[in-house]
Amino acid sequence: MIAVLAAAGVSLLVALLGTPLFIRFLVRRNYGQFVRQDGPTAHFTKRGTPTMGGVVIIGATLVGVAVSMVFAGRPPSASALLALYLMTGLGLVGFLDDFTKIRKQRSLGLTARAKIVGQGFVGISFAILALQFPNENSRTPASTKISFLRDTNLDLAFAGTTIGLILFVLWANFLITAWSNAVNLTDGLDGLATGSSLIVFGAYVLVAIWQLNQSCQRLAAAGPGCYEVRDPQDLAIVSAAVMGACFGFLWWNASPAKIFMGDTGSLALGGALAALSILSRTEILAAIIGGLFVIIVLSDIIQIGSFKLTGKRVFKMAPLHHHFELSGWGEVTIVIRFWLVAGLFAALGMGIFYAEWVVS
Repeated sequence: MIAVLAAAGVSLLVALLGTPLFIRFLVRRNYGQFVRQDGPTAHFTKRGTPTMGGVVIIGATLVGVAVSMVFAGRPPSASALLALYLMTGLGLVGFLDDFTKIRKQRSLGLTARAKIVGQGFVGISFAILALQFPNENSRTPASTKISFLRDTNLDLAFAGTTIGLILFVLWANFLITAWSNAVNLTDGLDGLATGSSLIVFGAYVLVAIWQLNQSCQRLAAAGPGCYEVRDPQDLAIVSAAVMGACFGFLWWNASPAKIFMGDTGSLALGGALAALSILSRTEILAAIIGGLFVIIVLSDIIQIGSFKLTGKRVFKMAPLHHHFELSGWGEVTIVIRFWLVAGLFAALGMGIFYAEWVVS
């Protein structure tokens, strides 16, 4: 538990104290945000605000995990390294996207092809590696079984190892793409994505700690309700580090934001969430814990689908938070109410998770 608290505390301090230093660095080089021309007009005042703040979130997370491992007295496990790899790898793709926007002085960054190639390389390599590195109990970080609260009986390797690997890579990359895009779409108002992510990763700290205490590898007489997760303690450490980094960054990202996380941060946070869902064997549960992100993605899908099919729009603007902006809600009001919704979904997910263990 000390290692988990150290990860959260250190990453919080690094983000809290490091963000203003990074803001000064960006301001000196005129690295500012470019605002989409078809967005709400109120956002034009945000043009020029320093972006790429995700660099701080990633850096604070890495430092937090490193310090926690000193407290734990051991190196990070394969699960921790894989989660950090996916987070950092997608963050690098986002960084290149943000930097391209700044360099070319436009609101569009990398080409769609370049983004797909970058995300695909990171996602595919993560998925392949996640099925390697069995421990002394022959457990790998990930499983070819689809998971909800734990692994289900739906195994992607039903037709053999090779088919299972291919299907798992496709499934894992679907989750990675979905979560990275979900956080990216949510990052449209000051503090919205940061605060929502803080809540979701906080929930995953509790999930991983519970899995640690009820681990099939740890209990002398493991019952049917134990968890087969390979490295729950390190997943709790990574979750706590990301949570702390979001907490520290939110101090500067809250309205009026002094810095934006950019694609660097949103893709990194989406990657971290995808990794935790896969490695903690809670792939479907993550859609409940991160329900706000799901709703925002669905609002975008509904808007596009409705316009293509009928020529009419369901919302005044998508994603959903922009609809409420154009309906007259203040930005801070939207953000706080969406945080409340994010908290309700996280609580619902935690309740379902605990209730399943009680009845199992």
